[in-house]
Amino acid sequence: MNYNSTRNKNTVVTASQAIAQGISEEGGLFVPQSLPKYSIEDIKSLAAADYRGRAKKIFGDFLGDFTEQEISESVDAAYTVEKFGSENPAPISYIESGSTKMSILELWHGPTCAFKDMALQILPHLLTKSLSKTYAGKEAVILVATSGDTGKAALEGFKDVDGTRIMVFYPVNGVSPMQKRQMATQKGSNVSVVAIEGNFDDAQTGVKKIFTNSGIKAKLAENNKLFSSANSINWGRLLPQVVYYFSAYCDMVNEGKISLGDKINVVVPTGNFGNILASFYAMNMGLPVNKFICASNSNNVLTDFIRTGTYDKQRKFYTTISPSMDILVSSNLERLLYHLTDGNAEKVADWMGKLSSEGKYTVDEDVKAKLASLFYGGFCDDENTQKTIAELYKEENYLCDTHTAVAVNVYQQYVEETKDLTPAVIASTASPYKFAKSVLEAVSDDELPGDEFSMVEELSAKTKTPVPAPLASLRDAQVRFTLECRVDEMPDVVLESLSIK
Repeated sequence: MNYNSTRNKNTVVTASQAIAQGISEEGGLFVPQSLPKYSIEDIKSLAAADYRGRAKKIFGDFLGDFTEQEISESVDAAYTVEKFGSENPAPISYIESGSTKMSILELWHGPTCAFKDMALQILPHLLTKSLSKTYAGKEAVILVATSGDTGKAALEGFKDVDGTRIMVFYPVNGVSPMQKRQMATQKGSNVSVVAIEGNFDDAQTGVKKIFTNSGIKAKLAENNKLFSSANSINWGRLLPQVVYYFSAYCDMVNEGKISLGDKINVVVPTGNFGNILASFYAMNMGLPVNKFICASNSNNVLTDFIRTGTYDKQRKFYTTISPSMDILVSSNLERLLYHLTDGNAEKVADWMGKLSSEGKYTVDEDVKAKLASLFYGGFCDDENTQKTIAELYKEENYLCDTHTAVAVNVYQQYVEETKDLTPAVIASTASPYKFAKSVLEAVSDDELPGDEFSMVEELSAKTKTPVPAPLASLRDAQVRFTLECRVDEMPDVVLESLSIK
């Protein structure tokens, strides 16, 4: 299987080239030229396998220039009991809220307590193998923009990986205290972390500009280096997310929650659109999906887009208690548009150009109709996010984080509006302890303790739930990174960190 660019269909690369390069030369994203098709019998076979077996099958169908042994080694190294706590790294909790049944797909049992671990524990293995195939002897310089979770997960995945350097940029006031501490205390000889004066969109735009800066790329080439990405713009980040939607379906079949062939709804708290896009790919491969429910916080640019067909980033930016969704430019939406236009790269490039130059674009009626048939868009503000956390805990004794609560709330809106009771899989994207202050405020009327770790301990005592070990260990971890910079200084910071003049 080969891959095209969303902005130039004449660009054709192998899987390893797509993963190693991260982004196309003209700024487009790599997409598969075709998708493998799974029948109900194929899904039945997946249901008989464990998570690693399911992953190996799906990776094998997409990574055409990887050997079976390379894929097997990567999967076995990534999804271990030591890293995820059980043989199934993505377990499901089944709960009811009123008359609504929900299957909560817990994607946060990995080493950084966020769903990004599901992809970023395997990406280093895929990337190093890709580099050996396509750019042998070169060092990969991995640039990451993060709204909180991707940064730590990428740092943890790539720390001390030979042949790589990783630099993470995050908005200085746009992540939770726990997320900031996770990044600032990161161990590893090949890692760097920098806070920027701005929001996530500023960081993401800054990284994309560096990626496509010919002068900087030439300097890297002179020093035997090349850029790559660990954001979900990299196909090697997105593909692993396809796996857990198939796996969740298989688990629901095996546990008697649905019958083989039944349709499900998929609910995802969405920022950069990668997680929900992975479920869209799964559907187009044969997973029985009825509706994609796209849940946003007050930064509801995606809600408006799904409902109107106009994407307009020129709006007030909100700093919310669900910071990983504080995004106004959802990069992976570009991939969806490519597929909904049947691969019309010229049209996608035009829309992306308008977004850059004018701040908005409007899709044609055909794409608008396809969006409406596939997706439901809704949003939830901070007040209702905390109400949802409180209700789930009080009524179901289930503690969730601020992002999962957004998804639950929007799903409840969807059911109320449509009366659709198709079994729903809700992606739970982070441990509640990564956002201890907001979660504790939701479930307790007591005065809050004075610091983050006291809040973590209070939340654990209040709810009788354990603090994840990776977060508990941060209290005494040494802070290594304190650098801040302006967005326009990002290119110089990158070159300085690499000792390139």
